[in-house]
Amino acid sequence: MDPRDDAPETAGPARIPTALTIATGIAWRGLIVAAAVAVVAWLLAQLSLLVLPVVLALILAALLAPIARVLTRVPYLPRSVATAIVVIGGIATTAGVLSGAVAAFLAGLPQLSAQLTETVLVIRDRLAGPPFRVDDDQLAALSQGVLATLQRNQTELANNVLGAVGTAGELAAETLLMLFTLIFLIHDGPRIWRFLLGAVPRTSRTRADVAGRRAFASLVGYTRAIVVVAAVDAVTAGVGLWLIGVPLVVPLATLIFFGAFVPTIGAFVTGVVAVLVALASGGWVDALLVLGLLVLVQNVEGYVLQPLLLGRSVQLHPLAVVLPITAGLLLAGIPGALLAVPVVTVADAGVRSLRRPSDAKLRDPDRIDPLDPRSARPPRAPHGPGPAPHTREA
Repeated sequence: MDPRDDAPETAGPARIPTALTIATGIAWRGLIVAAAVAVVAWLLAQLSLLVLPVVLALILAALLAPIARVLTRVPYLPRSVATAIVVIGGIATTAGVLSGAVAAFLAGLPQLSAQLTETVLVIRDRLAGPPFRVDDDQLAALSQGVLATLQRNQTELANNVLGAVGTAGELAAETLLMLFTLIFLIHDGPRIWRFLLGAVPRTSRTRADVAGRRAFASLVGYTRAIVVVAAVDAVTAGVGLWLIGVPLVVPLATLIFFGAFVPTIGAFVTGVVAVLVALASGGWVDALLVLGLLVLVQNVEGYVLQPLLLGRSVQLHPLAVVLPITAGLLLAGIPGALLAVPVVTVADAGVRSLRRPSDAKLRDPDRIDPLDPRSARPPRAPHGPGPAPHTREA
């Protein structure tokens, strides 16, 4: 008998299941991507005083640069003068809207306070009656609890106010930086873009130029459409609030205008404020009428205005709107929510261009006008026989 037969068998190397290999490969790659995203987010947070004004200037440039280009076509009007006209005009318009809204709010505040007090008394009487039957002692205890909570948080509220005042200098510095950047983006936009393209390898420079032009064209389309949509929403809602008889029509319409710049979430927040004001001024009937009015306005915006104005320049799924807004709100507060959708819009157009085979064949980026929203995406290929054009949508 061969003695090797009695030797113990040595097990060979265990074979890792294919599914586990794939899962671990995806896991460590996902961890690397998550770490890179976290580092970028941390850097942006550290440089927020620089990043936020520059991003805001870029969005405003997308809105004002087409107007400046139209003005430069006027004979004997230098580009510097056109830039000054659009920047000063934009500042004057924004300041006028804000000052008018604040003045109207302060003028109607006493009336709103009186109506709110009356509404609180009505609610208290209803709580005391059927079916709630809350006695006076419980209502008094509830009132005392609210007052005690306010007194306990008085120090914190004072610190928040002082903190807001303490950041006034930072706000002024950010505003000046934004205006400075905006002026040069409008005046020297093409030159700045050529300088940035110099950092791209020569073999990929044309492709990056095409993607950048389409991305900025999508931003132009988005800013132009969102301003028009916000204005229509504000005017429509303001007229409806006036017909219902709700006070503070101008401040509420202004709030609805600025809330439209944060899709979905902004409409919800401003709608809640308008409904509460209507409830305080006219009761449940007016509140329900205002709620119906705002639902009607939002449906007209979602199904008529946005498809008509945005067209094909911006095509985002609702999830691609709500999730970035929520993430921006969690990471950077209100500024993050405001900037989330424009950033996603630019990234979507740029990535689609980089993946589009027809854009890879485009040798003359100057054929794409970055100030025309129609340049955000190439035209669709016509149906029927015949060769497809090189700008066919991928």
